[in-house]
Amino acid sequence: MKTSAPEQAADPRREIEELSTLRDALRYAVSVFQASDLYYGHGSSTAVDEAVFLILESLHLPIDDFNAFADARLTAREKALLGDRIARRAAEKLPAAYLTGRSWLAGVPFRADARALAPRSFIAELLRSPLFDGSGEGTALVSDPEAVSSVLDLCTGGGSLAVLAAYAFPNALVDAADLSSEALSLAEENVAEHGLGERIHLVQGDLFAAVKGRTYDLILTNPPYVGREVMEHLPMEFRHEPAMALDGGVDGFDIVRRILAEAAAHLNPGAGLLCEIGTDREVLEADYPATPFLWLDTEGSEGEVFWLRREEMPE
Repeated sequence: MKTSAPEQAADPRREIEELSTLRDALRYAVSVFQASDLYYGHGSSTAVDEAVFLILESLHLPIDDFNAFADARLTAREKALLGDRIARRAAEKLPAAYLTGRSWLAGVPFRADARALAPRSFIAELLRSPLFDGSGEGTALVSDPEAVSSVLDLCTGGGSLAVLAAYAFPNALVDAADLSSEALSLAEENVAEHGLGERIHLVQGDLFAAVKGRTYDLILTNPPYVGREVMEHLPMEFRHEPAMALDGGVDGFDIVRRILAEAAAHLNPGAGLLCEIGTDREVLEADYPATPFLWLDTEGSEGEVFWLRREEMPE
C-alpha cells in the first residue's frame, strides 16, 4: 500500500522568490498566515489585514491603499525582506508592529517595539468622537477641547495616547507617566518624532507617585488589566510584549483599584478620568456598587472604557 509523502513545510524566505508582484505577495502571506495558527489583536483582526499592513509598511508605502500598488513588481531585495518577515510572523508569532517597527493608532503613526505594548486602545477612538472633540452638543464629556490645559496619560507605555491627547487638546500640557524606563525611552522617541517635546513631559514612577501634587483637567489611562489566569494562557503574540504592561493581578483590577483610590486627588473640579479596563466590567461594578461608571462604547468595543468625574469617585 502506497503512502503519500508528508507535505513539506513552507519556507517563505525561499518560496517568495517565485513571486512577482505585491498582489502575489499578499496572496502568499495570507496563505502562510492562515496555516500558521496566528492571533490577531495588535491592530489587525484578520489574516488579510495583517498581510496588507506587513507588506505596505515594510515597503514604506501608504497603508490605506493596497490596490494602487498591487501590480507593482517586487525587487529581489524587497522579496528577501518580505520573505523574512512573513516567515518570522508565522514561526515566531511576533506582532507585525514589532517586525516593521511601526504601528498606527487612530490614523497616526508610532514607533513600536518590545519596550512597550504595540499601540492599541479604544481611548484613541473616543478622543476623536463627539464626546471629546467639541462637536457633541449636549452629550459631550469635554465640551471645549481648547479649554483643557492639563492632561495626564497614566501608564503611557510607548506614549501613543499622550501624543493623541496633545493633538486632541491643542492648548494642553500633557504629563505621560510610566513605571518602565524602557517604555519611556520608546515614548521619548515617539514624542520627538511628532515634534511635541515642548508639550509632553515624560515622568517615571509608580502611578500617581510620578506626579505628586499635580492636578489635571483630564486623566487618561490604559493600565494593565489582564487577570492571572488569562496571563497564563495568552497567545504567543502577547508573550512578546512586556508582562508588566499586561498583568493586572489575580482578577486583573489591582492597578485599576489603585487608580480609583487616588485619582480624585489629582483631578481639578469637574474634571474626569477616562479608563480602559477590558471586558470584565461586572467585577468592577460589584466592587463599587455605588459608583456611577459611565460606560462608553466604540466601534470595536462595548463597555470596556469608563468615565468618572472627580465628584463621582469612590471614597
